[in-house]
Amino acid sequence: MEALFLSKLKGSTSGLLARKAAWDVLQAVSAGAYADIALDRVLKKYSLNDVDRALTTEIAYGSIRQMKLLDSWVDYFGKQPSYKQPPLLRLLLHLGLYQILKMDRIPSSAAINTSVELAKGCQLVKLAPVVNGLLRAADRLYRSGKEIPLPEKISERLAQEQSLPIWLTQELIHWKGETAAESIAIAFNKVPFFDLRVNRFCSTPLALKNELHEVGIESNCIDGVPDGLEVNTYSGDVRKLPGYKQGKWCVQDRSSQWVAPLLEPCPHDRVLDACAAPGCKSTHLAELMNDQGEIWAVDRSHSRLKRVLENAARLGVNSINTMHADSSNLLQENPNWEGYFQRILVDAPCSGLGTLARNPDARWRMSPVKVEELVLLQAKLLKSVIPLLAPGGRLVYSTCTLHPKENCQQIKNLLSTFSKLKLLNQKQIWPNSKSSGDGFYIAVLELI
Repeated sequence: MEALFLSKLKGSTSGLLARKAAWDVLQAVSAGAYADIALDRVLKKYSLNDVDRALTTEIAYGSIRQMKLLDSWVDYFGKQPSYKQPPLLRLLLHLGLYQILKMDRIPSSAAINTSVELAKGCQLVKLAPVVNGLLRAADRLYRSGKEIPLPEKISERLAQEQSLPIWLTQELIHWKGETAAESIAIAFNKVPFFDLRVNRFCSTPLALKNELHEVGIESNCIDGVPDGLEVNTYSGDVRKLPGYKQGKWCVQDRSSQWVAPLLEPCPHDRVLDACAAPGCKSTHLAELMNDQGEIWAVDRSHSRLKRVLENAARLGVNSINTMHADSSNLLQENPNWEGYFQRILVDAPCSGLGTLARNPDARWRMSPVKVEELVLLQAKLLKSVIPLLAPGGRLVYSTCTLHPKENCQQIKNLLSTFSKLKLLNQKQIWPNSKSSGDGFYIAVLELI
């Protein structure tokens, strides 16, 4: 039955196939897949055109991002709470509700009717009236200008309004106060533009901006990011953008582009990138060093390490050596590396709480327990690479998280252990509702 339905969808002009693809992504993520990987697989499976790709991406990512809010609407209108709903039904309701609540350009009738059609064609025939009834009830309330009731407690209200785990809204309020916490929470739900780092070997931001403009894609140079370009009018496959095959750029968030320059690498330096994959910072270092020197890109994921080599080859840099290893054991495996590197970058595994706008499923994967586990891993990693740093050498520690235990407290503990380490500067970058860019932490240290 479903095979016949899919065959019918491929000839449809109603956007049903795009919505079916989005529903597939939701199911894959619910089963444990990462959103970006699930989306990539589904887009390849259905061979959608650019318009449908964009629709699938927005509905899928938006529904994942707004899961707690959408569940609260299911709770309010459903005969059973969301967690008791059949999983397929719950996800289909998310898909329909997201379009009604967050996509004003889509008529409610289209959102409702396509959701009902999907129910009829994909294992939920008997529940199609439930889909129809709940979505129509939600639409009536929403179009009347009313909202479902909100909790009185500020952390719970913020969690429901901005679709975040309550533990995270409690922490945000504790760290920054209610007003700033709300601004950060809003930023987590702001659909981000994406940033490019222009390869200084073969282009400039202004030259690439003009090249993109010629094909109808608008972009802006980024203040304070010399090689950065913000792309804000494109939702297709980035590999189809001008200059990709020629290695003129790579995708890299502006906050991430601030990291490598803080190492102040010089040509002929020996540099260690301890957690290198997928290679954005390794290749950035190579460009800053004029591709002259010895860069070791280390990662414990063999498959992700391959991406470092692929990116380096596309960008035309040759000074990067890769090593499949756990950086917390490098000295044991390479005793000759004691005091060997003038520069070390530790872009540590972290909770990713600064990237929730770009990674919609990350908010649901993280927990206080997992944060504590990461803190221990980061501490072990830092203590293991310090002996590899040459006297007078510089170490940059960076994360894409906001949690003090992973950031400033981590560095405070490190300094109390290694008396010869000096903190030159540190910066916590907070996402906010008025600008783009991930939340990030950077600490610059020197071995004296």
